[in-house]
Amino acid sequence: MGGLHAERMDTTLLPPAQRWSYFAEITSRASAPMAMDSEHTADFRARADIIGLDGVELSRFRYQSLIARRTPRLIRQADPEAYQIALVLSGTSAIGARQPANAIPVGDLTLLDWGRPHELLHLGQGGGRGQVRAVTALFPRSRLPLPPDRVARLATRRIPGGEGPAALLARHLDQITRRPRQFRAEDAPHLADVTLTLISLLLARHLDAENRLPAEVRQQALFAQVRDFIERHLDDPELSPRSVADAHHVGLRTLHRLFADQDDSVAGTIRRRRLERCRRDLADPLLGDRPVQAVAARWGFHDKAHFSRAFRAAFGVSPRAWREGQRPGATSPATRDAPAAPPPR
Repeated sequence: MGGLHAERMDTTLLPPAQRWSYFAEITSRASAPMAMDSEHTADFRARADIIGLDGVELSRFRYQSLIARRTPRLIRQADPEAYQIALVLSGTSAIGARQPANAIPVGDLTLLDWGRPHELLHLGQGGGRGQVRAVTALFPRSRLPLPPDRVARLATRRIPGGEGPAALLARHLDQITRRPRQFRAEDAPHLADVTLTLISLLLARHLDAENRLPAEVRQQALFAQVRDFIERHLDDPELSPRSVADAHHVGLRTLHRLFADQDDSVAGTIRRRRLERCRRDLADPLLGDRPVQAVAARWGFHDKAHFSRAFRAAFGVSPRAWREGQRPGATSPATRDAPAAPPPR
């Protein structure tokens, strides 16, 4: 199979009596030893997809309610010298089981230092009867370009995830862990760099220490923010290099320099991603009754002839032939999808 290698752990494949010990072993091995307890140890249902990215490990978890403690004794036994960013997708999580004020709302993040004691409470939906869902990124402390003593101020603190670098990081982690097969194995180092860049930007922003980041990291972070902005505004008719530059408070020259080493310019990136959105919508059976030109106009192409030429140049087939080729039972060469676009570089 193509894409990144992802290891899946699923306790339901084992007899109920073995599930809790298996989960405890796998999670301790993936991060660091934890003292854990749960009301569901007799039949613990959990699943995790663990994705290795060149020294950065992403995990997508789904599990029943539990309490996990990282105690001083366990830290003395093993300190992986690592941080972990956790994103809550569903359920209720809290730092300190007896401190409800430290609850982490769905969509927010928290930073854990595996060399410091902490206690985590995770309650599934429905008053603990359902499952918790979360995404985590585990990475060595040495790969974070910020002073450890300053980073320590953020450990176990809730980080709102609704906007800015936090929202960008949350989308990034969710995209990779939800569909790791969309990426190639050789993308792993780049994805690790992007992940660390976004984490560094997020923590530096909360520490008012962005000027402490290396110039290269600041540039990578700006590029990631620009790419995310473009992706979220592809349906905006006003999207252009100028509007992108203005939104990020940089000049056009600075913006174009960011794309100097890329396969596409700023305008070329906007055009390519809009064409890919058109291709996706034309293959969607739920949009089968929508005219081709209406699909094109939704993504900024208002000239029918121009759109047809651009689509054919990009994908080797006309928009109409592409749509016909996606219908059930079609035998047209158009049914062969073009290769998936690589992650932004």
